[in-house]
Amino acid sequence: MTPTLHSFRRIVVKIGSALLVDRSGLKTDWLDALGADLAGLAAGRRDLLVVSSGAIALGRRVLDLPRGPLKLEESQAAAAIGQIALARAWSETMQRHGFTAGQILLTLGDTEERRRYLNARSTIGTLLKLGAIPIINENDTVATSEIRYGDNDRLAARVATMMGADLLVLLSDIDGLYTAPPATHPEARFLPLVERITPEIEAMAGSAGSELSRGGMKTKVEAGKIATAAGATMLIAHGHERNPLRRVAEGARCTWFLPERSPVTGWKMWISGSVETRGTLTVDDGAVRALRSGKSLLPAGVRAVRGRFERGDTVAILGPGGEEIGRGLVAYDAGDAERIAGHRSAEIEKILGYAGRAEMIHRDDMALRGA
Repeated sequence: MTPTLHSFRRIVVKIGSALLVDRSGLKTDWLDALGADLAGLAAGRRDLLVVSSGAIALGRRVLDLPRGPLKLEESQAAAAIGQIALARAWSETMQRHGFTAGQILLTLGDTEERRRYLNARSTIGTLLKLGAIPIINENDTVATSEIRYGDNDRLAARVATMMGADLLVLLSDIDGLYTAPPATHPEARFLPLVERITPEIEAMAGSAGSELSRGGMKTKVEAGKIATAAGATMLIAHGHERNPLRRVAEGARCTWFLPERSPVTGWKMWISGSVETRGTLTVDDGAVRALRSGKSLLPAGVRAVRGRFERGDTVAILGPGGEEIGRGLVAYDAGDAERIAGHRSAEIEKILGYAGRAEMIHRDDMALRGA
């Protein structure tokens, strides 16, 4: 069955530059209508995250840069100017609709390096808990061609994966996926549902988009591979008309990409099988029982610490007999983990001199064998 927008609880919405910015600048009426859509979804006790392009497009208007490709330093300067205007527009828009917007600027390393990944995830998660709507963009002021996502479609997919979102919405200048680019192939057939992204589906995607954007259908399908592999549903919908999310909810034509597995399973499979472990934590029988019942690993249950790891690295969790019972992302460097092992969480600040996290490994960052 085709999903419905209101059946999801954590939604990432990506907006391209061409939707937000035209020749005259920011499309404030369109943004306000989208803000109303977002507020309506968030009011239904959903977590909303926005990945918003537009900083470079806005900045180049202010700086009156020529049409065509920009030099790297020109793009970075345009982003520095445009990001201020973009953040202000989002803040004012969401305030009018009763919500607070928080700005997050990410670089490639923030989702590729484990410690920075955890810090970014923690900050975004805290914003959601506080009822704010994170507005996320790539930090184009420092990104280069070697250290960038390349487009916000892929960034949005990484954010959806990082935050365990169950839906990624890509608002585009087209209403979904066709068997061929419809602008050059009038006979192209529209696909309302993609159950699995196959090589044939990838071959249907065209090339890059407009002057104001770096993406195209090709990057959207690549984003779909990232998101659906991690357990998120993805949706491509037409965004140029006002209230695009409301239109989708009311049945507007769009393409749904179904997930391969649930978000939690996808994340935990990544932890258990995709990352090399940097150390081990040996735990007692009581900790094993607690972990099997769905609890986090507390320092009190840790009996031995081995390895040279840093906060955010993957470590193996060993039972009393040395058997591996699971893996997880550790919340402390090896030295600090060794110091607090066997102690109650309430003692952490006294031992380390700072108030660390109560858990050695949080249950959300843990994959148990046979679980």
